[in-house]
Amino acid sequence: MAGAKDPTAFRTIGELSDDLGVAQHVLRYWETKFPQLAPLKRAGNRRYYRPADVAIARRIDALLNREGYTMAGAKKALREPPPPPSDLDRLRAIRARLAGALQR
Repeated sequence: MAGAKDPTAFRTIGELSDDLGVAQHVLRYWETKFPQLAPLKRAGNRRYYRPADVAIARRIDALLNREGYTMAGAKKALREPPPPPSDLDRLRAIRARLAGALQR
């Protein structure tokens, strides 16, 4: 995983776009439809996605592109509390933290 960013680092729109496999204009569109997705905007309107924004974008992507939700259904699902993380999700998070620690 050479060159991987720390999970707590901010991401640019290009980095998040590459990570999710969606076009940048799709992320900008999601920002207009999902108020929970609100990256920081700096000079020149550059977007910086915080870890919480990245998590929301991943959830939106999963709902729309893998689970088959409509926009309205995805909006409703985001208003509801997320399901607790599975054991596999917890193990993946631990693996990511360990990989980051080993890189340092």
